[in-house]
Amino acid sequence: MRRHAPATARNRQPILDVLRPRLPAKGIVLEVASGSGEHIVHFAEALPDLVFQPSDPSAEARASIDDWVQTGGLGNVRAALALDAAGDAWPIERADAVLCCNMIHIAPWEAAEGLISGAARLLAEGGTLYLYGPYRRGGRHTAPSNEAFDLDLRRRNPAWGVRDLETVTALATAKGFGPPEIVDMPANNLSLLFKRT
Repeated sequence: MRRHAPATARNRQPILDVLRPRLPAKGIVLEVASGSGEHIVHFAEALPDLVFQPSDPSAEARASIDDWVQTGGLGNVRAALALDAAGDAWPIERADAVLCCNMIHIAPWEAAEGLISGAARLLAEGGTLYLYGPYRRGGRHTAPSNEAFDLDLRRRNPAWGVRDLETVTALATAKGFGPPEIVDMPANNLSLLFKRT
């Protein structure tokens, strides 16, 4: 039942190192597209004063998430919700932070639009939207490996692909977020942290 995503073991601690000083001391943290559930379990173990709400549109992913949570005996993680980022109606009314790792390049652009619109609805002023993954900067890939990854994604689905940082920022600005704090991450990825204004 529990799934394993190999990249998660490599990136979960660097992501946690970015999140730890930037998340609120208490509150609800929604993760959109939780996938296997390994990220949220790692974050919840390290940040026991926060309540984590995982979500994923896939029933198999939600089963994996709930299995990881149950195995870890974590009392600060809720049952995984069925949530389609591109949908207008989300099954949660508020959150203090919204996290999304490695989704917007492996989904149609409508999912990124829905994610940012949904986060804008849920977050109060000062709330954080966190995005992690590869991005182009100034219209260029930041590494040959990202360019190869982008080509592979677009071969698999023409609606997928590594997104432009500036386009994502413009979308967030239009929805009431300030400019992102950008943190360089291992393996040519970026952390983007947007604050609701």
